[in-house]
Amino acid sequence: MNKTINGAYKDHYQAKNAWDDLIASGILRDNIFIDEEAKLVKVSVPAEVEREILEIFERHELSL
Repeated sequence: MNKTINGAYKDHYQAKNAWDDLIASGILRDNIFIDEEAKLVKVSVPAEVEREILEIFERHELSL
């Protein structure tokens, strides 16, 4: 079962870097959505991958 995980960033570059890192880690492009205006990255992955996604998001200075 897939889960959607969201990461919000302070600027477009952080969001784009997170997106690039997700692609590099093997996440399919079709499972990643980037809202450039909102600086938000959404990833749809199996629940067991959630921890890896959160680690990638945090590497790119996730905005709280």
